[in-house]
Amino acid sequence: MNLRLTPELTEMRETVLAFARRDLAPEQGGDAAGADRFRARWRLAGRQGLTGATVPAEYGGSGLDAESAAILMEALGEGCTDTGFAFSVAAHLFACLMPIVEFGTDDQKRRWLPGLCSGERIAAHGVTEPGAGSDSLNLSTRAERKDDHYVLDGSKCFTTNAPVADVFIVQAATRPAAGFFGLTSFIVDAATPGLRVGRPYEKTGLRGSPTADVYFENCIVPAESVLGAEGSGATVFTGSMKWERTCLFAIYLGAMRRVLNDTLAFAAEREQFGSPIGQFQAVSHRIVDMVLSLESARLLLLDAARRLAAGEDCDVPSALAKLAVSEAAVKLGLDAVQVRGSGGVLEGDVGALLRDALPARIFSGTNEIQKNNIARALGIGRRRPARR
Repeated sequence: MNLRLTPELTEMRETVLAFARRDLAPEQGGDAAGADRFRARWRLAGRQGLTGATVPAEYGGSGLDAESAAILMEALGEGCTDTGFAFSVAAHLFACLMPIVEFGTDDQKRRWLPGLCSGERIAAHGVTEPGAGSDSLNLSTRAERKDDHYVLDGSKCFTTNAPVADVFIVQAATRPAAGFFGLTSFIVDAATPGLRVGRPYEKTGLRGSPTADVYFENCIVPAESVLGAEGSGATVFTGSMKWERTCLFAIYLGAMRRVLNDTLAFAAEREQFGSPIGQFQAVSHRIVDMVLSLESARLLLLDAARRLAAGEDCDVPSALAKLAVSEAAVKLGLDAVQVRGSGGVLEGDVGALLRDALPARIFSGTNEIQKNNIARALGIGRRRPARR
């Protein structure tokens, strides 16, 4: 695999890196100030082309393929010390906009995508429920067809961007007993009567990403708001997860790179017993392990992105990439804390990486689910035909 970036990708990466460092500083102030600041930064990200990066140009995006998008997200993650904000941008793009690109009608694309690409609007994806996390086919949110509309009733939890969203991609059961073919996706305007967003969560990690529950009570959605076709919700969701498990996790590669570089500098400057601590084998070997974790995970992610861009089957590569990057981020965060000693548990980049990395092992399908999917694809446990 050729990892050399083209001059165009190199320029894009440097531009995004500089923009993120300059304009995407973590929000300050209370809840109200934070919401205003979040919107302001979102519009800046939109003008930079981040919020619509992989959307075709005819709908207001930049038309990047998955491989280029991974490089872009890696730069965003390195330059933006607020990983939560970067996560919100990626969730908006890959879990919401790409399903509209791949499954939406032309009318849906022209209605929603330009504003979502420009940064004027924000999208959220509602799938997880209190009783249906990993078991995503067993949703309790119902959508009943009545004449020319559907009536949605139920709730979603852990919905990224919900407190600031202008539009929701919602998964609901239209035929509860039909399994894979029982779910349907809907594009729902946040102003629709019967849709209510709960209070934002106070989270351990990804604190810069606003998250809340969403409630639907007799929420009337026009039939033309179905995304794809009735019964194709699981297919829509699966498609979005390929993008998310590949390109979104590139943000963590960038965050790890930033912390690794800071750790290298710290090991050269911090002295104990008359020598820089980087000269001690226990420290130097730990930092080498950090490099190994990052570079190994990066290879898997970029391979998955290349396969996705080429239209190849990338179910296993995407699952491997998600698994590798999330575990590497936690390990690298722990190692960075250990190198700094007590300073590593104070407020700052290192502690933030560790807090932000912990949810990565859970969202987009838990790491245990990824291992199940990989094992199933490899045929592990299947009875093989006996040899004659």
